[in-house]
Amino acid sequence: MTGVMGEILEHYGQTVTLRSRDGEKSVRAFIQPAAARDETVPGEQTSIGWIDERLWRYTGLEEVQPGDTVIWRGRSFRVRSSREHALSDEINHWWALLEPERRAAE
Repeated sequence: MTGVMGEILEHYGQTVTLRSRDGEKSVRAFIQPAAARDETVPGEQTSIGWIDERLWRYTGLEEVQPGDTVIWRGRSFRVRSSREHALSDEINHWWALLEPERRAAE
């Protein structure tokens, strides 16, 4: 990892697995719940129970694209949207909005 963002991720980031059409790799990133405007928990009741539909955020050096999968602490998330953030003329980090992946049984 290079630069200040790389140092921050190395010391404080979480280990995650990124899965895309190019393969799978382990990287350091921040995975955090996305802030909600209210305290209600979005989701739905299914025949197998409640499905939590709250969103999560990814911040890391590795590019992620919609449809990619981020695996963290045994949980799988699908990338809903992503974009790069630049400082000066260089990409500093990638930001993505994640949604929990639904299991095939659902």
